[in-house]
Amino acid sequence: MKQLSGLAIAALATVVVSACGGGASQGPPPPQVTVATPERRDVQTYGEFTGTTRAIERSEIRARVAGTLEEMRFTPSSLVNAGDVLFIIEPEPYQAAFDEAQAALASAESELVRAESDLERIQLAIQSNAVSQQDLDRAQATRDQAEAAVLGARARLDNARINLGYTRVATPISGQVSRNYPDIGNLVGAGEPTLLTTVTRIDPIYVYFNGPEQLVLNFLAARRDTTLTQEELSQVGRVFVATAADTDYPYEGEIDFIDNTVDPATGTIELRAVVENSEGRLFPGLFVRVRVLGRIQPNAILVAEPAIGTDLGGKYVLVVGDDNVVKQRYVTLGPRQDDGTYVVPSGLDGSERYIVNGMLRARPGLPVTPMTEAEVATTIEPASVEGN
Repeated sequence: MKQLSGLAIAALATVVVSACGGGASQGPPPPQVTVATPERRDVQTYGEFTGTTRAIERSEIRARVAGTLEEMRFTPSSLVNAGDVLFIIEPEPYQAAFDEAQAALASAESELVRAESDLERIQLAIQSNAVSQQDLDRAQATRDQAEAAVLGARARLDNARINLGYTRVATPISGQVSRNYPDIGNLVGAGEPTLLTTVTRIDPIYVYFNGPEQLVLNFLAARRDTTLTQEELSQVGRVFVATAADTDYPYEGEIDFIDNTVDPATGTIELRAVVENSEGRLFPGLFVRVRVLGRIQPNAILVAEPAIGTDLGGKYVLVVGDDNVVKQRYVTLGPRQDDGTYVVPSGLDGSERYIVNGMLRARPGLPVTPMTEAEVATTIEPASVEGN
């Protein structure tokens, strides 16, 4: 019985040693991440702002004479040309007034002819002392009164002609007409010039926005820069506009106005761009995104958008050192490019390896297993087919 107990104890000791592994335990390998090197290329700098659209011209069409609105000669929202008649206000009273003024002028002109004839006879008669000087003075005064009456009659005729013309309400500008505000048959122009409709010229169209004073200073400095080529100079101040329904910036224009005062409360200044709108897709009053081009930045450093993180310290990227240990680098971001990369003006020198994929698995100060996208692609093995 004692011998069996010794063998059992020896076997138990062997099991215990085997279970302990006889050496130090191995931890999990560092997490795998995908890294890349910042790209370097010349990029177009720009600033993005929010603005509103306004018509380049807008005219309120109002009734300038009183009367019944008899006719409307346009289709709402259609395009009209300068001089097109949009409304007719009853012309009969004004036609009658015009005819009466015309007749009064004819009567005054005939009185003037008679007065001039009488004056000529008296001037001949006074040479032979057939009439007195008083008769001559009276004839001259009558002639002068007749001349004044003709001038007054002509003024009243001109006024009647103007009022008669106002019965045909025309647009002074070309553009898109709104709807008719009063309906046909309503009395308009009584007591005040009734608003009948509006016409707006929307091609091209204005875009107003507020930009920082630095934008204006850079813009003016670039315009004075004699080292820029004509092509580079033409791009400075170019504007691209997008509405809420646009994913890109389909409308193009250029800055044509800079206000003369900077708002000291905000440090911004009002700017205006003229934007081509031949298709009429932009309307006055829209909120739009405005992209203003700046200078070309040569040899800029760019990183992919998924590599950018944010915390209380600002924007950062995670870089992998030569010892494969992760470090956090705070960076300053420039404009986003159309390919999804961001310009990094400061924070990187362009030689680093930064983490593109796997940021959630990486921790500053801990090692990782860095792999390039090409290495990741070559390590993907085809799925095995069951049953082979």
